[in-house]
Amino acid sequence: MREIQNKIENADAILIAASNGLSISEGYHLFADNPAFRELFSDFRTKYGIRCIIQGMTYPYKTEEETWAFWSRLITRYVHSYTPTCQMKELKKIVGKKPYFIITSNAETHFEIAGFDSKKIYEIEGTLIEMQCAKACHKTIYPVTEMIEKMAAAEKDGLVPSELVPRCPICGGSMQLRYGFSPSFIQDEDASERYMTFIDQYYNQKLVILELGIGAGNRLIKEPLMKLAASGRDITYITINKGEIYIAGNIKDKSFGLDGDLTDILAELSSALS
Repeated sequence: MREIQNKIENADAILIAASNGLSISEGYHLFADNPAFRELFSDFRTKYGIRCIIQGMTYPYKTEEETWAFWSRLITRYVHSYTPTCQMKELKKIVGKKPYFIITSNAETHFEIAGFDSKKIYEIEGTLIEMQCAKACHKTIYPVTEMIEKMAAAEKDGLVPSELVPRCPICGGSMQLRYGFSPSFIQDEDASERYMTFIDQYYNQKLVILELGIGAGNRLIKEPLMKLAASGRDITYITINKGEIYIAGNIKDKSFGLDGDLTDILAELSSALS
């Protein structure tokens, strides 16, 4: 921990990377048939046989009224009702006043709600607060907050009223969340460009990669970041995960792996830095 503390204190910038492990530590578990899931989706569980949030996200509902009922419940609980957790508060202390950027696949916008700058966040698989044409007939992205609030208030028996189901203003077809399950998913090119600009700016400086809750086989974020760490002379790679630490052999001399609960480790690291 003292070595990690020294690396962060002397860093010119911090690149934060996060995936499901961070969400799970905050209580948002995509893969669990746990009490929280059963409380929120007991009727969907009984009617459709889904056993976790990720199954509900990908289930082929017969109607858009059912689909949007699922999403409105999920977004209301895990986005609109979210308050910053101790994990986010400790992470902000760790970053302090250093330049930073965040790349994440979590989609629930918790970083932004917790006070991190939205211009320094790349939600690589989209977000739960935006929608797009399901056919991607055009690339305009639309906010969903007001629409979801109306849906949540009007939902009954697992359905939202048909008049609240959004239609594409261009082609008149279906709309969908701008989330990474669809082949028509529209990337946030501006955020991607800002991310690459950050990498270019700090590549030859003392850059710390702080990876939170990303599995060993993750090719979307983890693999590119390990390659980045391998290529940069002064890049330090720190990965925190519970029960699964993987560090490529070619970066082991510039890396640190912390196996344990993110809540505890972030608190310990924050305390050490303060």
